[in-house]
Order: sequence, then C-alpha cells, then structure tokens
Amino acid sequence: MRPISSPLAEAGEASGAPIRHSGRGRRLPTVDNPRKSTTLTVMTALFTLYCLLPLVWLVVNATKSQADFVSSFGLEPGREFALWDNIVEVFRYQDGIFSRWLVNTLLYVVVGATVSTFLAALGGYALAKLDFRGKRVFLFVVLGSISVPGIALAIPQFLLFARLGLTNTPWAILVPSFINPFGLYLMWVFTAEAVPTGLLEAAKIDGAGELRTFLRIALPMLAPASVTVLLFSFVSIWNNYFLPLIMLKDPAWYPLTVGINQWNKLGSSAGNGALVQNLVITSALLTIVPLVIAFLSLQRYWQSGLSLGAIKG
Repeated sequence: MRPISSPLAEAGEASGAPIRHSGRGRRLPTVDNPRKSTTLTVMTALFTLYCLLPLVWLVVNATKSQADFVSSFGLEPGREFALWDNIVEVFRYQDGIFSRWLVNTLLYVVVGATVSTFLAALGGYALAKLDFRGKRVFLFVVLGSISVPGIALAIPQFLLFARLGLTNTPWAILVPSFINPFGLYLMWVFTAEAVPTGLLEAAKIDGAGELRTFLRIALPMLAPASVTVLLFSFVSIWNNYFLPLIMLKDPAWYPLTVGINQWNKLGSSAGNGALVQNLVITSALLTIVPLVIAFLSLQRYWQSGLSLGAIKG
C-alpha cells in the first residue's frame, strides 16, 4: 500500500525542493520562508530611522526661509516654502561661485572615476588572466594598499606634488583619484570568474593582440563589475574633502565639499551665520542630488552584477 503524502510534500517533490518539517509537523524556516524575528525587525527599523533622520532634517530645513530657519524647530516645517528662493540665492551668492564648484566637482568625478575604473579593469584582467614576472609580489602590494587609509597618504602626496609643482591645480586631485586598489582587487576577482580563459585563447589564435582581446572580449564581460567600481569611485571622489583641502588654495578650483565648508566657516566668523547656514543647508541638499541620481541610474546594472556573482558562486 502506498503511504499517504500531503499535498505540500507532493508539491515539494514536484519542484525538486526538499520540504523540511519539525518533529511536531510544522515547517522549519527556509530561505524562501524565513522565520520572522521581532528583534531584527525593531533593529532594522531603528537603523533605517538613524539613516533617514538626517536626510529628513536636511530636506525640511532647506525649504525654510531665513527667518523660519532661525525661529522654528529643526524638524518643524516653516511658515512658507522657500526652497526655490534658497536655491536661487545659493547660485547667486559670492558672484555664483557655487556653479564653479559644481563644475569642478563634476570634472574631478567624471574624469577620475572613468580613468580609475578603466585602469582597475585593465589591471584586474592582467592579474587574473596573464602571467608575468613579479605577479605575486604586485598582488600582495595591492592587497596591502587596501588596508592603508587614504588620509594617511595625503601628506606624502602633498609633498610629492609640491615638488612637482602640481599643487593648486586640478591634477593634484585627478592623479590620486586614478589609483583605486579596492577597485583593482574587485576587478581581479570578477575577471577570474566571469571571463572564460578558452575564449581569450581562441581570440589570440585568430590573431588578436592582448589589448584588442581585452577591449573587444573581456571588457564587455566586465560591465557589471565596472559599473560597481565606477559607482564606488564616483561616491569616493564626490565626497573627498581632506585631499582637496590641503592641495588647493585657489577657491576657483575648490570642489563642493571644500567650498561649502568655507561658507560654513565664513558664517561662524563673520557674524552672519543665519544667512550663510541657510545657504549651507540648501547647497548640501543640492550636492546629494547627483549621488541619488547615480545610484538610481546604475542600480539595474549593479544588481545584475551581484546576481551574476551569486550564480557563479
């Protein structure tokens, strides 16, 4: 006689997925049906609140007029919605220097992130697919440089660029941003799994050189990882503060981070802090808009890269 099985078990057998039951007949938690935890839910909610509260405070205060900013509570909306007036004042203040800072930041980010991503992809491909003398030593140097914080290298970089006469120029910001050890490591790991060696050998048999093989075959396969490295480089260069602070003396070459901080100091020293602080908050809100756009625009490619890595794992 055939034993009687439950519909749930038959569905599990038909789908090929094992059905786990406890001793009392209840289903055990799985990936598709996880056990709910009140503690984790509360902790996640608190963490979300911790991350969103400063953003909410920034948005609310950027919509206030100067008088409302001084007289009202931080999270309390103002009596009038003055966001557009504040934005116009930000771009007019000090003869429109904010526009120059924005253009400088876009220059540093676009050039620096693009070049650093390409160099990371090129170096990761070489480490993963090519054999050359000193490869292991170079790999150890890359792994060791990841653990060194960038702020520890700022002073040596300043002394080097001062000797070369490149301080107070855009090159003092661009050249250090071209080097991305973490991006190189990430591209190396991804290339080792995502680019088939047989396909590269077939291209070389057909007469393609190393550079052409990389550009025509390997680089398109590295698109998901390249987008991830590009996004990380974008955020890192956009938020870079200490290196431009010590490298640049001319306000005309300041990025947004240094320029807005100068406005903050100006308000504290000149006695007109209410006006300048209102501009600082509005300008800070404007600086995060490109970051949000970048994350939303590249999210699809980033998720595809994570999914590909999970499948290959």
